Formats: sequence, C-alpha cells, structure tokens
Amino acid sequence: MNAKAERYQKVMTTLDALIGTKEGKYEVDDIGKMALISWALKHHFPEFIFVGFYIASRTKILTIGPYQGDVMACGTIPFGKGVCGVAAETGETVIVEDVDQFPGYISCDSETKSEIVVPVMRDGEVTALLDVDCGQKNSFDATDENGLQETVKRFLKV
Repeated sequence: MNAKAERYQKVMTTLDALIGTKEGKYEVDDIGKMALISWALKHHFPEFIFVGFYIASRTKILTIGPYQGDVMACGTIPFGKGVCGVAAETGETVIVEDVDQFPGYISCDSETKSEIVVPVMRDGEVTALLDVDCGQKNSFDATDENGLQETVKRFLKV
C-alpha cells in the first residue's frame, strides 16, 4: 500500500470512530456526515486547499454544503457547468490535472490548480458531490479516486 493509500485508510479509521455503523455510535444525518468527512479529509491531507460538498437540487443546481478550506467556495453551480456541474450531469468522477485546461472551468479562487469531483449517488441520481481542490497541478490519481469513492460509499450509504 502506498503512502497516499495509507492516509485514506487513516481517514476511514477516523470516520469509523466518529460515524461508523457500530452499535453505540451517535446517529448523524447526511449533512453532519458531510461536515465530518470534509474535516477528516482536510485534516489527513493538508495539501488539499478545499474539501467540500455541493448538494444537488431537483432543479439541477448545486448549492454549497459543508466544507473545509483555505479558499472560498462557489455558492451555486448549474449542472453541466464547470468540473462539479459536469460530474453532476454525467454521474461520474472527474479528475482535472490542470484546471486552466478544462473547458468551461468555473474559477471560485485563483489558487486551485487541480481538482477531483466524486458524485454521491442514490437510486441512480446525483444527490451531492464531493469536491476536492489542490494548489498543485496533477495532484489526483487513481488512489484518490478510489479513496474518495470508498469514503462516499461507506459513510453516505450510497
């Protein structure tokens, strides 16, 4: 297991302790879980400059939800626009090595250089997105994709 995968395992261990499914744990709703997931990822990956969730509406608008970050989030994003909007529209994880090269990129800050967005799916529909930004280009790979997808599936019961 590589060092990055080990850090994702630490995220899982942390979140298991906070919101795991073992008997005796407190019940936490999805918004609370998103807040704790954002914190755990930012804590274990301080190089991430933004870790947060966008909540999808029936009107195909993403609205900022719980997040941790060194940069400001966009308030709303339409489906199909920017990295988050494309992930919402396709229902697939999107990795962008260089945001300046992404057609239609929505810049909420000047520090983000690379990004990964993981959809939260329920009953075949996108209900939210996990958005992670980094201040370095080429920061995300298959290890991040797997770690973030597993985090979403495990703790948001996708």
